[in-house]
Amino acid sequence: MAFLIVSGPSNAGPGEREQMIKASSHHLEKAGVTRDQVVRIDVPGRGAGEAGEGSIRAELEPMIPFLQSGSLFGEPQGLELIDAQNLQKAEVETLLELLEGADLDSAEIVLVAAGSVGRQLTGLAKAQGSTISVKKMWDRDAAQWLGAELKGRQIEMDKGAVEAVLKRFGTDTASMSQALDQLNEVDGRITAELVMARFKNRPDEPTWHITDAIGKGDVNTALRRLSDFLVHGHPLVYLAALEADLKKRSLAAAAPDEATFKDWMGGRGSDRQLSRIWTNRGRVRESSLRQAQQALVRADRSMKTMPEEVHRVTLERLTVAMCRWYG
Repeated sequence: MAFLIVSGPSNAGPGEREQMIKASSHHLEKAGVTRDQVVRIDVPGRGAGEAGEGSIRAELEPMIPFLQSGSLFGEPQGLELIDAQNLQKAEVETLLELLEGADLDSAEIVLVAAGSVGRQLTGLAKAQGSTISVKKMWDRDAAQWLGAELKGRQIEMDKGAVEAVLKRFGTDTASMSQALDQLNEVDGRITAELVMARFKNRPDEPTWHITDAIGKGDVNTALRRLSDFLVHGHPLVYLAALEADLKKRSLAAAAPDEATFKDWMGGRGSDRQLSRIWTNRGRVRESSLRQAQQALVRADRSMKTMPEEVHRVTLERLTVAMCRWYG
């Protein structure tokens, strides 16, 4: 059994959070665990979540059969607990008991926490597993990160342009990465004037990037795109995009042919997004569309009634579920 704790600062921003998620994904990939072999659980904020039958909340119940049964065929599998700093005392105790009695030679268990998960779990990781610490990103760290990214992406940038990027984005490497995605398509050397003209505001993350990744079942990309969007995008805007995407998929499932579907949508015959949805309509079951609708209603209610601290994890959990239903 491999047990890893990826910890970051308690006030982790988008940049630090992205590094934490990437560290977890890299660990699982290195261990030979594919994304479809991973049970991801987003731990609800303290005071949030649905009551379960025992001492743990309903959202965490999938970890019990995972840790009790192991893999029936000896194949590698993973358990990923995101926002593990939100684990309640009884949940930590249950997790420790399960880990103590588990026979999981082929399992990878990763806790991703913005803050502490307590001395017992940390001690177990140090004794029988490993830990990765993502430090707070400071200005000098952001400059080093940018330098490495420019070299890796083979982007030529003036010194003034480098300073302009750092001034605009600070230590938010998640948004900075999105900006570099755009600059990577520019021919020639990047100047400070170009950076300041293009990024008067931080680059918006179009929601169609996220829904496109969801439609492919690409959890990592969808979550990365969502993280970029939430830097300045509103959660309800994201939910509206998911609802619009669900409407398209539902109409595609009901339409007798592609032309009728596009007519219902008022779309052009060359609309690639509608064509993609039509082509993939058979991959999404009617029951999955119903589940998606119900999940959107619950998420909308959470956005409007629950504390802001739980909004992000709610959207991430919804995104992961959508990837499984659509992909």
